[in-house]
Amino acid sequence: MLNILQDVDEAVAPIHDGATVMIGGFGKAGQPVELIEALLRQGAKDLTVVNNNAGNGEEGLAALIGAGRVRKIVCSFPRQSDSQIFDAKFRAGEIELELVPQGNLAERIRAAGAGIGGFFTPTAYGTPLAEGKETRMIDGRGYVFETPLHADFALVKALKADRAGNLVYRKTARNFGPIMAAAAKNAIVQVRDIVEVGGIDPEIVVTPGIYVNTLVQVTREKEPAAA
Repeated sequence: MLNILQDVDEAVAPIHDGATVMIGGFGKAGQPVELIEALLRQGAKDLTVVNNNAGNGEEGLAALIGAGRVRKIVCSFPRQSDSQIFDAKFRAGEIELELVPQGNLAERIRAAGAGIGGFFTPTAYGTPLAEGKETRMIDGRGYVFETPLHADFALVKALKADRAGNLVYRKTARNFGPIMAAAAKNAIVQVRDIVEVGGIDPEIVVTPGIYVNTLVQVTREKEPAAA
């Protein structure tokens, strides 16, 4: 059953200690900042977070990491010019990192949503990232077996939804949102607008409502701080 809420704090209330949480966004593009801040207020800890990177600046995911609430992060791009919070936590041994090449990360998430038990990819073959994983030669090329990435919850930002939960996104803010919504047991989505069923052309729906558990309307979104 779809829950339609007006309160981000109510939306994240079910997230429990030790949960695996996928968070959409490519850097700041499409990052559900309001949901992350609500999770920070909510207090869940020992989280495993799946995200493209490990936070920017001092807000959003970076703030969640800085508060010591993330036990492990699974990402493809942990370090950049403004990843100082993650860097400090990692160097202090206070957060675990699972580094996954970006294409593998996307495909592992997609595989979970598609019900695929795993896949072989040439990416990372012969590198430390393949250690302990099954490998095989296919047509003379080395491949690594990767498993799907499932999550208890996904925090996603979309542009618009209808009251059946169908979603459309704004340009590149779409990024990981659709596959994360499909890969999680419980997808919590913040949107700017909620319209009646029929208010979105079915031909442009990206995420069908069957993948969405909770919608929360955020009409005044926080602008990300400049890098």
